[in-house]
Amino acid sequence: MPLFTSPYAQLDLIRQPDQANDPLQAFDAADEYLLERLHAQAPEASCRVLVLNDSFGALAASLAGHLTVISSGDSHLARMALEKNLARNGKAFDSVPFVPASEPWEGHFDRVLVRVPKTLALLEEQLIRLQGHLAPGAQVIAGAMIKHLPRAAGELLEKYIGPMQASLAQKKARLLAATWAERPTARSPYPSRYRLDKPALELINHANVFCRDGLDIGTRAFLPHLPRDLGNARIADLGCGNGVLAIASALANPDAQYTLVDESYMAVQSAQENWQAALGERPVAVLAGDGLAGVDKQSLDVVLCNPPFHQQQVVGDFLAWRMFQQAREALVVGGALYIVGNRHLGYHSKLARLFRGVEQVAATPKFVILKARK
Repeated sequence: MPLFTSPYAQLDLIRQPDQANDPLQAFDAADEYLLERLHAQAPEASCRVLVLNDSFGALAASLAGHLTVISSGDSHLARMALEKNLARNGKAFDSVPFVPASEPWEGHFDRVLVRVPKTLALLEEQLIRLQGHLAPGAQVIAGAMIKHLPRAAGELLEKYIGPMQASLAQKKARLLAATWAERPTARSPYPSRYRLDKPALELINHANVFCRDGLDIGTRAFLPHLPRDLGNARIADLGCGNGVLAIASALANPDAQYTLVDESYMAVQSAQENWQAALGERPVAVLAGDGLAGVDKQSLDVVLCNPPFHQQQVVGDFLAWRMFQQAREALVVGGALYIVGNRHLGYHSKLARLFRGVEQVAATPKFVILKARK
């Protein structure tokens, strides 16, 4: 793979999660453009830079040792990538502090470099929070590949930061730059909430949670077919989102033990708050993590999963396939993975390569609910 070259460094970068012979790079032209623009401004070494949504650490790892840099975002995988790429390039893995999107920043920043996220609600929440953390004259520079840069991103910069100017295109990337001008303190519209009838729940959803404003149709298809009568089974909700699958399952299985895991910090925050609202002090483990990678082998009886079919802008079944492999490792012999998936994704045949028995529990015109037994 080619090295990532910028005015600050030349780096050997990898993506996360690891994938053998990964054809995709851990950086793109928008990363290059952002660093070139910052370098052209000749900031002093004392300049405090906040980097937002740096998928694999290209920005923060480049700036480490040159400026005072802090990285922040909603992806645990991005945090892992930053730490691995720092170490891979001869720097201390913790030389750039990382602040999860569920936690506040400290102090004021002179520059903010933003990779425009897929979910504009996350960008809006971040820009609102920035209002209390920008030094006088601070500049916020957002970058993306043009095909992934919606007009609304510039409108959000204008609304919450200050007058915005778009750059010329460079290698199919574009920058949006806004200089901090006093704005009325904005009130965040997040978290959002919605209600379910069965089970009767009100669910909190922080800004970057999938299907933030209502139950996604895959989960809606899955809920009536969650396993019951599980006794004191050890159950994991893999890719838990706002926790609705685990919470609905827990209400039907009062003696079962639950672990909820997601790579989104805002999902974990939402799931924790929703669990407490629905189930009070009932014990639970809610974790930000790389799927079930940190779970002991043969330590679970049941895994529930509504797998994603994309990572950032990249569509594919790599993440889902990896989740299935992790579930198989974590399940006891005789344990079961329950999933919902679009019919066209062909999960039945994929699961049959890993599990000794796969059956269709239910189906709708668009989705299938499958049970795979180890």
